[in-house]
Amino acid sequence: MSRKPTFLRGIARADHIRACLLWGCLPALIFYAGALSLMKLAGFTTTEVLRDVMQQTDQSSLLGFLSSIGTWLWVAAATLCFFRYALQPRGGDDRYRRLLVLMGAFSLFLGIDDFFLIHDNYLAEGILLPLYAIFAITLLVRYRRIIGQIDGTAFMIAGGLLAMSIVVDAVQESLPMPYEYTQIAEEGFKFVGAAAWVYLCFRLAAYRLRPGVTDAL
Repeated sequence: MSRKPTFLRGIARADHIRACLLWGCLPALIFYAGALSLMKLAGFTTTEVLRDVMQQTDQSSLLGFLSSIGTWLWVAAATLCFFRYALQPRGGDDRYRRLLVLMGAFSLFLGIDDFFLIHDNYLAEGILLPLYAIFAITLLVRYRRIIGQIDGTAFMIAGGLLAMSIVVDAVQESLPMPYEYTQIAEEGFKFVGAAAWVYLCFRLAAYRLRPGVTDAL
């Protein structure tokens, strides 16, 4: 009876193959086929759905570079929270688990908003942005002890920078400076605020992962 080569023993395992196909490949295939079908029904061609915008417009791939990186920051923050939630054993502090879910969901929605420009094209900024502020304040009020114990300073810095971005956006037309400069300020506050938010999510996700950290929330 032949034995598998050593380098295949950890690769060609039936349970691993099955799990990868079931939880990795199948959801991706369903999303890919569903998105392609829906977009074509909406009137888009196959090329318009599958090819990058820059390929279709023959423009530089660096257009919107900082905006794209900002979207990655929101996705990174959501990933940190959801991954830590998956690692957190049930039966522990439910408030901590709920906070991770809320922070992850909020970060993911902000990323979706940035990617699809929901606040510019679908929902009025005057409605959506105040809802963001209300949600962030509610998070701080309801989970202030947890956030304060882990890193309340990071929460305040991230929230303050993002709030400044909203303020600049709201008053930019009345500021005595060219539009280019107000855009630099607005997007700068937003970008650095998103980075601070990723740091906050990292701090939340890393809590109690270090050996010996057992203090109660």
